[in-house]
Amino acid sequence: MRILGIETTCDETAAAVVGIGFDGRGEILSNEVLSQIAEHARYGGVVPEIAARAHVEVIDRLVVRALKNANCSVKDVDGIAVAAGPGLIGGVLVGLTTAKAIALVTRKPLMAVNHLEAHALTARLTDGIGFPYLLLLASGGHTQLVAVRGVGDYVRLGTTIDDAIGEAFDKVAKMLGLGYPGGPHVEREAAKGNPERFAFPRPMQGRKEPNFSLSGLKTAVRIEAEKIAPLTGSDISDLCASFQAAIVDVVVDRTRVALRGFREIAGHPTALVVAGGVAANQGMRQGLQRLAVEAGLKLVAPPVALCGDNGAMIAWAGLERMRLGLIDDIGAPARARWPLDTSRDEAGAKA
Repeated sequence: MRILGIETTCDETAAAVVGIGFDGRGEILSNEVLSQIAEHARYGGVVPEIAARAHVEVIDRLVVRALKNANCSVKDVDGIAVAAGPGLIGGVLVGLTTAKAIALVTRKPLMAVNHLEAHALTARLTDGIGFPYLLLLASGGHTQLVAVRGVGDYVRLGTTIDDAIGEAFDKVAKMLGLGYPGGPHVEREAAKGNPERFAFPRPMQGRKEPNFSLSGLKTAVRIEAEKIAPLTGSDISDLCASFQAAIVDVVVDRTRVALRGFREIAGHPTALVVAGGVAANQGMRQGLQRLAVEAGLKLVAPPVALCGDNGAMIAWAGLERMRLGLIDDIGAPARARWPLDTSRDEAGAKA
């Protein structure tokens, strides 16, 4: 079985072909990603209209390249998977329309994939782990702790009540005059800094519910930066190191609480999984690795190339759904919001 996957929910245009290897595990046959960072950097964030136009300009040739590098044609794939949300609606429509056109012409099954589900299932593509497992999904737009009990079976244990983790990294980077996207720049500066120089708060630490709140931490960084302005290079590095240390402490604490809640609803987890763009942060991985050892679990983190948005994760999610007969019709809608756990009320919280 081979699936073509298309991803256009934000600022990466991506297409990939994923199949099943001889050992029964997932196999990435091609994975083409074209980033729009250069187009958005001057604005300090993603501009939806620019993103949608950029997707339109490259999607066709990126799909052709993915098929070519997988040594197959569109006739050879068994289905078409596409991220139908959540995301910037203009970009989502570009990918969804493209996928529907291909599915119609070739008469192949269509799988309209939840972008968050694709992140949630990536660990099964890369490591072949079984259900159930605890997922920390952390990116520029999403921060969730989720019990992954099966394909389509997700229970959200915790989320952020304000900023997502990646969003907090981006905003701190912007206030310190670093580049976009902020996460990699903050991490590089943090590696040179003193994480103990600034005593930043650890919001929500010790609370019974495994939720996050990061706006206060972001404000604390701004206040300290204003106190010591003008900033030297070492000041910036120390601010980044202290901020990142606070984020890691909060993540470890919130995930530890989520593990307790997980056992009540899903039993013993097979692994602790981190996914999403922030999963590329090495400080985050190290903190979670310590927690995994403490809990007697394996930490599974995708290769850095699969942490950000990509077509391989969409193709794999489509493959998992197709194997269960979860096929969508041609009227599948584009969704700006699409909670992973549809049983939870999203009011007052970011997905």
